[in-house]
Amino acid sequence: MVLLESTQSDLNTKQPSFSLSDPFGNTVTRDSALGEKGLLIVFTCNHCPYAIAVWDRIIQLSIFAKEKGINTVAINPNIHPNYPDDSPEAMKVFIAQKKLPFPYLVDEKQSVAKAYGAVCTPDIFLVTHESTLFYHGRIDDNWKDPSLVTKEELKQAIKALSGAKEASKQQYPTMGCSIKWLD
Repeated sequence: MVLLESTQSDLNTKQPSFSLSDPFGNTVTRDSALGEKGLLIVFTCNHCPYAIAVWDRIIQLSIFAKEKGINTVAINPNIHPNYPDDSPEAMKVFIAQKKLPFPYLVDEKQSVAKAYGAVCTPDIFLVTHESTLFYHGRIDDNWKDPSLVTKEELKQAIKALSGAKEASKQQYPTMGCSIKWLD
């Protein structure tokens, strides 16, 4: 496991489109997933301890975001033979166990993760309805223990986006396991 922090991204830049399927074969595109106000995109996986630690928070934030007109998708770029816990079959079990309220998509060729500049799991992008980057950073200030969280940056970004306010200039990187690149 290699610990990485997400890279800094330029806000207000157009984010790439995508067309991916979930492990059941249902196709989702960036544009079909967009909510009235925007889209929360989380590059994540099943096995990374950092991703595991925040999955429940992501689910809760997706429900909060949905109420604000922002949809959510999770994208798994770790489709790698050395990591069977992240396989599409394992994703099916994970989706059922967590009762995910949003699509969990397979980035088998890792092209979407590369296009977004994702480097770790989780790596979080919040985009406007026009698909421009509004927030790229961590969920909050304590990935390990939700009871010790004092700053909820992603929740604040969701509130700002849904309220047509400016994005925070201060955005802290998320951290997690490196994406398991095929090449």
